[in-house]
Amino acid sequence: MKKPYFIIDFDSTFTRVEALDVLAEIVLSHTHPKKREKVLQQIQDITNQGMDGSLDFRSSLTQRLALLHVHREDIQELAERLKKQVSPSFLRNQTHLNALRETVYVVSNGFTDFIVPVIADYGLLAENVFANEFLYDEEGFVTGFNPDIPLSRSGGKSQVIKSLKLKGDVYVIGDGANDLEIRKAGFANKFYLFTENVEREKVKKEADHVAPSFDEILYELKMSRSLSYPKNRIKVLLLEGVHPAAVDLFEKEGYQVEYLETALSEEELCKKIKNVNILGIRSKTQVTEKAIASAKRLINIGAFCIGTNQIDLEACTKYGVAVFNAPFSNTRSVVELAIAEIIMLVRNLPDKARAMHNGKWEKSARAAHEVRGKKLGIVGYGNIGSQLSVLAEALGLEVYFYDIADKLALGNARKCSSLEELLSTVDIVTLHIDGRPENDRIFGPEQFAMMKDGAIFLNLARGQVVQVEALRDAILSGKAGGCAVDVFPREPKSNNEPFESELVGLPNTILTPHIGGSTAEAQENIGQFVPNKIIQYINTGSTTGSVNFPNVQLQGVKDAHRLLHIHHNVPNVLAQIDQILGKHNINILSQYLKTNEKIGYVITDVDQAYSQELIDELKQIAPTIWFRVLY
Repeated sequence: MKKPYFIIDFDSTFTRVEALDVLAEIVLSHTHPKKREKVLQQIQDITNQGMDGSLDFRSSLTQRLALLHVHREDIQELAERLKKQVSPSFLRNQTHLNALRETVYVVSNGFTDFIVPVIADYGLLAENVFANEFLYDEEGFVTGFNPDIPLSRSGGKSQVIKSLKLKGDVYVIGDGANDLEIRKAGFANKFYLFTENVEREKVKKEADHVAPSFDEILYELKMSRSLSYPKNRIKVLLLEGVHPAAVDLFEKEGYQVEYLETALSEEELCKKIKNVNILGIRSKTQVTEKAIASAKRLINIGAFCIGTNQIDLEACTKYGVAVFNAPFSNTRSVVELAIAEIIMLVRNLPDKARAMHNGKWEKSARAAHEVRGKKLGIVGYGNIGSQLSVLAEALGLEVYFYDIADKLALGNARKCSSLEELLSTVDIVTLHIDGRPENDRIFGPEQFAMMKDGAIFLNLARGQVVQVEALRDAILSGKAGGCAVDVFPREPKSNNEPFESELVGLPNTILTPHIGGSTAEAQENIGQFVPNKIIQYINTGSTTGSVNFPNVQLQGVKDAHRLLHIHHNVPNVLAQIDQILGKHNINILSQYLKTNEKIGYVITDVDQAYSQELIDELKQIAPTIWFRVLY
C-alpha cells in the first residue's frame, strides 16, 4: 500500500461549524437583534453559495468580511469557541489522527489565525496547515486578507495540492465543491464527502464516497480507529409505529433508521430484514425462524412491549441474535386501564353510555354497584398483576390471585391454590398471563362455568389465551355480567384495516384496540428503555435484560480490545479460546464466561496489539455461533 495522505477541510468538516458564521456572532453580539439576525442570515447565504459552487470563492470571502468589523481579540475568542466545536468523530479519533500527523494536511479557505490554535490540540502540524491570512491595521482590526495566497481564490485548493507534489495515495475529506475540485483536477485518488455536520446535494452527486463520520473513512481504508465498526453502517428497522424517542436515540447514536407505522408479514419481513442489524417491533409482527435466517447481519431484536411470544427466541439464540424487551415500562398504563374498566363494568357504564348516544335517558341504579367490598381475582401475579393488586386494594377491593409460580402476596392479597378456587370465589376476573404455548386458549367454557354468575371478566393479556366464542356465550347467557377485552386472536395489521370479532355489540362490553400500554408516558418510556439496552449491548457487549442471552453487566472498553464470543453451550470452548490466545502470546486483561442452557458467552479484554490470524482462529472454533471485536 502506498503512503496515505489526508487532505482535510476545516469548516463543517474538522469542526461542526463554519468559522466565519461563528465570528459574525461574536462581532455582532452587541448589535441590535434585528440587524444581527439580518447580517447573520446574509453571511450564511453567501457561505452556502460559495460551498455549493454557485458563487466564486473570492467574492464569497470578500462579501462576508465586508459585513463585519473584526478585531484580533475576536479571532482569539473564535479559536477558543472552535476548540469546543470539533466534529465528534475527529474528537474520538484524536489518538489515531495524531499518529498520522506527518501525512495529514489541513487545507482550508478559512484562516490560519484560528485554525492553527485548534488543530494544535490534536498534535497536527502547523506547517501542514494551508489557509488564508488576515491583514490587520495598527489597532488590531482586520482590514482584509492576503490576496497572494491561492486559497483566497476559486481553484485555490487544487493549486496548493499540486504544489505539494505528494507521492502516495491522496484522500480528500471535505463537505464542499472546492474540496471535490481537488479530485476532479486529478490531484487526489478519492474524495470523501464528509456529512457528519452538513450534506450538500450538489456535491454528493459527484463524491466518490459519502462518509457520515471519520470512522467510516478509516474503516473503509482498513486503518486504525477508535470504533471497531462505524456506527453509520448499523441499520435499524423499526416497525409498528414505535415511539419517536426510539428513532431519536438510534439516530443520535449515528445509526441508519428506517421507520414504518405498520406490522409486516413473514414474506415482507424476510425481504426487509436482509441487511438489517437491529429490528424493533411491538406485538403484531411475527419474527419467525425463516425471517431470522434471512437476516445475515441481524444482531439485536427489540420488543417495544412486554411480551416476546411473537419472536422465535430459540431461533434467535441459534443465530446469535440478542433479544431485549420492556418488562416494566408500560406496567402502570395497563394497570390504570384495568382499574378504569373494572369500575365502568361494575357500574354498567358501557350500556348507559351507548343508550345516551342513541338518545335514550335511562337513569337507574339497576346493575350499578360500587367496587368497594367486591372480590377481585388476578390470574397472573407478575409485574402488572402485582401492581394492580396494590391499587385495587387501595380502592377497597378484596384481592385474590393465582399464579403457577410461587409469588409473594403484596398487602392483604390472598393466594389461591388453584384457578378453580379463584374463579369460584371472586366477583371480577382479570387475566395478566403471558403468551407461552401452554396458555393458548386456556380460558374456555370450562373456566367460565367455574365463575360466579354475573362475574365481570377482563382480558388485557394475550388474545390467544381466551376462547372468544366461549366468552361471547358467557355474556349472552348472563354467566358473565360484562367484559373488557383489549387483545384479540386476530388483530388488524394497521389502523386502515377493519376489525371483526364475535364480541362486537354485546351488552356491558368494552372493546379496545390493544391499547393497554398505549399511553404517551408508557410508549415514551419503552421508546427510551429498549434502545438504551440495545445501544449498551452494541457498545459494550452488556446483555443485562436480554430474554434469551446469559445476562452479563459490562462497563465500557478502555485502552483494550474486547473479544465477544457466542457459542453453543458445549464443554471445552473456553479452554480452546484461551489456548489460541496463549499461542499468539496475548495478554488477557479480564475475562468472563456466562452460560444458559443453550449458549455460552465469553467476553475477553485483551491488549490492542494482535494479528488478524488470531481473529480468524477464534472464529473457526467449531461451536462458534457469532464473534465480534469491540473497541
